[in-house]
Amino acid sequence: METTPPVVDISSAILFPGIVYGCMVLALTWFASGTLTRVLGGLGNRFTDKRLILNQVSTVVRFLLWLVGFAVAVALSLNLSKEVIIALTGTVAVAVGFALKDLLASIIAGVTIIFDRPFQVGDRVAFAGTYGEVTAIGLRSVRIVTLDDNVVTIPNSKVLTEVVSSGNWGALDMLIQVDFHIAHDEDIRLAKRLVEESITSCRYAYLKKGWRVLVAQEIKNNYMTIRLRAQVYVLDVQYELEFKSEINERVLSAFHDHEIRLATIFSDRGPRVVVDNDGDGDGDDDGFHDGDDGDDGGDGGGD
Repeated sequence: METTPPVVDISSAILFPGIVYGCMVLALTWFASGTLTRVLGGLGNRFTDKRLILNQVSTVVRFLLWLVGFAVAVALSLNLSKEVIIALTGTVAVAVGFALKDLLASIIAGVTIIFDRPFQVGDRVAFAGTYGEVTAIGLRSVRIVTLDDNVVTIPNSKVLTEVVSSGNWGALDMLIQVDFHIAHDEDIRLAKRLVEESITSCRYAYLKKGWRVLVAQEIKNNYMTIRLRAQVYVLDVQYELEFKSEINERVLSAFHDHEIRLATIFSDRGPRVVVDNDGDGDGDDDGFHDGDDGDDGGDGGGD
């Protein structure tokens, strides 16, 4: 003889006094998470060599705090008998399937990112045309602050399925490339020596790691140029823009003093001086004159 399973009224399992306690737990979790972020952030600013480690610890601990906080809040708010758990499981599964699938995918992706670590808090990363520093890895999204101080929020599920490049991957230092193009008939050895001297005298350069200046020929708009590519580690990724600015200032001043001409390319927009800050070889970036454009290139060290 078949027995009909009892119908469970989920509303009867709600503990209304427990809802108040659950909300208090969530409020305490929010306060603890914020306090932890401020304390570890302050310690990171004070002890710079430990900043990235402290940021990573903060991310993991905040994640665990919220998981525990939600679990405790649910336990206080509901009378979780066997029947209620079964009923809730079915209800939540349907709700998640129709309305929360994207959110759940992002949460699962967030857990994967934290433990698989394709990048870490404090890393300089490039993702889908966005370049900047990862400042937070949350339950739902990753936040990146670009070099022009814009905050970009990316769902974890997108980050996990797209290609992300990390320039420093947990290290304070990062390789930076800065290109200079000089006329093909200039003194290459002198120009290279001036770039090397500019590197060794730059306060942001991390010379304990290998650095070099590479020379190559390039043809741009049917014009032969000599490219000098400086590959140097910056002492701290926070100084990326300052590093590029100082290297450019020193090299361009030295070229001017020694009468070394930069390569001039003629196009429909008129003559332009080719100086490539981002190392991609196109010479159309980075705050140097091209007749009518003065963009500030800050898109990506660590390629």
